[in-house]
Amino acid sequence: MSHAMPRTAANWSGKWALITGASAGIGVAFAKELSFGGTNLVLTARRKDRLEDLARGLAANYKINTEVIAADLADPSAPEKIFAFTKEKGIEIDLLINNAGFGHYGEFHSVEKQRLLDMVQVNCHAVVHLTRLYLPEMVARRRGDVLILASTASFQAVPYISTYAATKAFDLLFAEGLAEEMKPYGIRVCALCPGSTESEFHAVSGQEKFKRNAETAEKVAHTGLKALAAGKSYVISGLGNYLGAHGERLVPRRFVTRIAGGMFKPEKK
Repeated sequence: MSHAMPRTAANWSGKWALITGASAGIGVAFAKELSFGGTNLVLTARRKDRLEDLARGLAANYKINTEVIAADLADPSAPEKIFAFTKEKGIEIDLLINNAGFGHYGEFHSVEKQRLLDMVQVNCHAVVHLTRLYLPEMVARRRGDVLILASTASFQAVPYISTYAATKAFDLLFAEGLAEEMKPYGIRVCALCPGSTESEFHAVSGQEKFKRNAETAEKVAHTGLKALAAGKSYVISGLGNYLGAHGERLVPRRFVTRIAGGMFKPEKK
């Protein structure tokens, strides 16, 4: 852990954070950094056993309170279920981290239809739903923070992960608009845009070949929390990713899409 960590994580010391997709990758990294700073955690994901193991370890190591709720955000009723759970426990959420999300690599017409619809459900629908459930209370209290996981794929179309890139563009624009809207209420909203990250994401989405230059989940999580605490509306993790995302503005959109298409084109078996 770097010496800078406690300073950032301490922003939410003694408060409650809700992390979606908390059982792996960047979600686990958020949980670890926040617990290190003394934040109490509500962890949610599909895999209850993993969540319970993580919650037990963090509670023992950092003397924080943890709660676990298993939920699949591909199910439209999941956000209400999570919200009802925190209400029942009398927990005020001061930091909402919309981290859950997944991608799928392949030609659009050959990807299973339900997989694509679930992707929109998890990456967009659930993000809007959970944010809408927790924001009114934050507004009433005049404090609260929302971090939304976007991607470097938010900045351009990416053939062969077209739906994923579009959902992440949605997340970025949603976060940026909300950040401006919430300023008068003292609420910070930030989109975190990582590039390739060491996590299960590549295996799940079938993108193993894009793992080079991957950043650690810890670095990505820390970058997001730091940017949120600083009041930024978005942050791109990694200098190379930053230059890549902004360099695209200098060339025609069609050209950028063609280059991405060439990079992502599946190898014929």
